[in-house]
Amino acid sequence: MCTQSYDVVVIGGGPGGYTAAAKASALGGNVALIEKKVLGGTCLNQGCIPTKTLLKSTEVLATIKKAKEFGIDVGAPELKPEKLIKRKNSIIKRLNTGVNHLMKSANVTVIAGEGKIIGQNEVVVSGNNERTVIKAGKIIIASGSEPANLPGIKTDGVNIINSNQALEVSDVPSELLIIGGGAIGVEFAGIFNKLGSKVTLVEAFSRILPFADEEASSTLKQLLTREKINILTDAKVAEVNAAEDGQVVKIDTPKGEKELKVDKILVAVGRRPNGEQMAEEDLGLAVERGRIVVNSKMETNISGIYAIGDVTGGILLAHVASTEGIVAAVNAMGSEKDIDYSVVPSCIYTSPELASVGLSESQAAQQGINVVIGKSQFIGSGKAVTMGENKGLVKIVAEADTGKILGMHIVGPQATSLIGEGALAVKLGATVEDIADTIHAHPSLPETIMEAAENALQNWRVTN
Repeated sequence: MCTQSYDVVVIGGGPGGYTAAAKASALGGNVALIEKKVLGGTCLNQGCIPTKTLLKSTEVLATIKKAKEFGIDVGAPELKPEKLIKRKNSIIKRLNTGVNHLMKSANVTVIAGEGKIIGQNEVVVSGNNERTVIKAGKIIIASGSEPANLPGIKTDGVNIINSNQALEVSDVPSELLIIGGGAIGVEFAGIFNKLGSKVTLVEAFSRILPFADEEASSTLKQLLTREKINILTDAKVAEVNAAEDGQVVKIDTPKGEKELKVDKILVAVGRRPNGEQMAEEDLGLAVERGRIVVNSKMETNISGIYAIGDVTGGILLAHVASTEGIVAAVNAMGSEKDIDYSVVPSCIYTSPELASVGLSESQAAQQGINVVIGKSQFIGSGKAVTMGENKGLVKIVAEADTGKILGMHIVGPQATSLIGEGALAVKLGATVEDIADTIHAHPSLPETIMEAAENALQNWRVTN
């Protein structure tokens, strides 16, 4: 068992981990990154990238099916699920290689194996029947998360699957039940619906995407329902029984018990932080239900040990993990930096997309803030009409006294790209007049943001 020494040791090579490693190295540190599988973490290997790859494939399929609307006659498309998966895996491999090159160019030493903290400045790495003890000036834990389980429903990887396993399904089920109406559930609902599955989505809360703006969530539900996705809210799966040719599911709904027979069940009830057993118990690392407790500097309760990303149980988004990684690296290298969660774009890659930033209307009300609202529909956008994607809206939440933009919520084409303008507006403290007075290209989708700002400005002038 050999011993190595580094200024900073990062455990976990996802977006938070590799960003933290690169930042600490750029600040002059001698850095090691420990990863037990492959670099990229959940985002690259089981989350953002593979799901968006499949979503793009299904988007192409949907476009081909409605080619006649664009004046183009084509033959019936032939779905090849195994080729979809092959393309997905090829893109993952390509981006894995990119992350490896990034670590090499950043002079970060990548160590294969499973890392565990055995002392305040010591990490042991296990792998390939070897154990290596690493001395670390500072330690950053970025061990991520894994799909959460649902009590009483055990995944088997075949008939009852989780979100990781859903990415490898080559036999498209005729009927699919998805449990969970959060981001993961609604995105997979869109994927399998376009692949030809009859999808039923069950959500325990009163609406899908319960943390999104209420109007945006409601609008998206209406549009997904039009695509023949059956959405049951205020509903819970009460019982699952295996049948000879599928699964029989009993669902408690506000209208009574409903029984469905489906080919597969996808459990998509979120993710669970991997904070347990990251450190020897006698170290006393503060962990609550798998979540490592941190402060605004990403520090744990143990001096010199930080935690970032999904393992902290906060906002489980790759771009948040990367930002937390930068904060942790800066602090680990001796400077002072606090995390700022005030401007975090949230993106749902359904069809149409949903994206939000800042406060929703109800959140502003809960904080006692008087607001004015501005809205604009994509049906009035020339660009959206030419694209054949004119469903949805832009909604702006602004402070009633000043017109300062507090939040923006978009359901519609390319919402996840358009939200960048909203994020910048919230960050800079821009007003609805600032956006309304900014010339936007025509025809373009961002014009819909300008028109929502103009509507908010009109409403603001009425109240002032």
